[in-house]
Amino acid sequence: MADGPGYSFDIRINRRGFLRGLGAAAAGLTASRVALATNDERRALALVHTHTGERLSAVYYEDGAYVAPALRQVNELLRDFRTDTLYPIDPGVLDRLYLLRCAAGSAEAFQVICGYRSPTTNEALRRASAGVAQHSLHMEGRAIDVRLPGVKTARLASLARHQQGGGVGYYRVSDFVHVDTGRVRIWGDPLTI
Repeated sequence: MADGPGYSFDIRINRRGFLRGLGAAAAGLTASRVALATNDERRALALVHTHTGERLSAVYYEDGAYVAPALRQVNELLRDFRTDTLYPIDPGVLDRLYLLRCAAGSAEAFQVICGYRSPTTNEALRRASAGVAQHSLHMEGRAIDVRLPGVKTARLASLARHQQGGGVGYYRVSDFVHVDTGRVRIWGDPLTI
């Protein structure tokens, strides 16, 4: 699953693909999901988990379908590392990241702070911090906390908000952005770009 320290990420974004991704992000995720669903493009992501050091570079969508082995690898990387619990990650979360990467014009790996979170872990974190929701979408595999090297987190949060594809939380001090596939809402620190 995880590539070694010298992993490579084959990013095949041409000008047309980049502009299509940028336009989709700006138009909103609902419109972009329709565009993504009708397009046979190849979608790839690179992820590195900040807590475990595990890395993954995978084509998760190709030839008009999600790639099951890649989704299993994503589920493993984004497991609750505290309890080693696996849970299926909503492919819509990956699509949001893919569109964000396109909109940001980046080929870097997303740094993952948190993917799936078990109810046990969520409750422990909630007791320790007021910023953890009792019914967090992390527990449904529908949320991820990330940063993208070379892209300021405020800009990443702004791009995610423009997607209008779910929740976006911006955490300036902790330096990460939460994105999910729930209802459209925003929270966190004010954006200063």
